[in-house]
Amino acid sequence: MAYVTSATTKGGRNGRAMLDNGALALAMAAPKEIGGAGDGHNPEQLFALGYSSCYGQAILLISKKYGLDGQAARVTCEVTLDQKDGGFGLAVELKVSIPGADKEKLQQLVEEAHTVCPYSKATKGNIPVKLTVV
Repeated sequence: MAYVTSATTKGGRNGRAMLDNGALALAMAAPKEIGGAGDGHNPEQLFALGYSSCYGQAILLISKKYGLDGQAARVTCEVTLDQKDGGFGLAVELKVSIPGADKEKLQQLVEEAHTVCPYSKATKGNIPVKLTVV
């Protein structure tokens, strides 16, 4: 099975981004922390939304193997944008909690989910990704 989607942006970080099917359109704005107005969305926020959702699905996919309730999982994706090598670079921390879960089992689940998630596969070796059980 293949799934393809696309989006178009005009105006970069201070423009407008829209899914090509018209289902979602967002005003974009650079964050205040890097000199922008901060009155819109930015690529790092959208990346955090996508990664946390995708990683959460990986948790759901394999949680039963560890006897854990994947539906109760809370996945927070923290994306950092820093100046790096004359440009910018990203770093990610994935924070995962499941209320009442055995921490050792949860740690194993978190590590295995990182081998399954397409975002984790795409970022492997490209940006630092820290896995944190909370």
